[in-house]
Amino acid sequence: MQDFKMEIKLSNRFKKDSRKTNDKIRKFLTQRLKLFEQNPRHPLLRNHSLSGKYKNYRSINITGDWRALYSEHREKGKINVIFELLGKHSQIYR
Repeated sequence: MQDFKMEIKLSNRFKKDSRKTNDKIRKFLTQRLKLFEQNPRHPLLRNHSLSGKYKNYRSINITGDWRALYSEHREKGKINVIFELLGKHSQIYR
């Protein structure tokens, strides 16, 4: 099995969405992103692929109601992860 180096980026929209949240959500977001960097499949993240209009995305839990959506792009031994959307479950999946 080949080891892939993971590079994590935040889209401008994701950064803007995170600035709109309160301190508590930003604290959870920071913790979950660190956990993701250590182990993207950690059970707390409930990492899963999506379908429908988000079929090219995966989702992780930030809190019980907040989600972060990201896309993965693989190239030459590297995985580029781009976090693109952040919001409440009801906001994202309308």
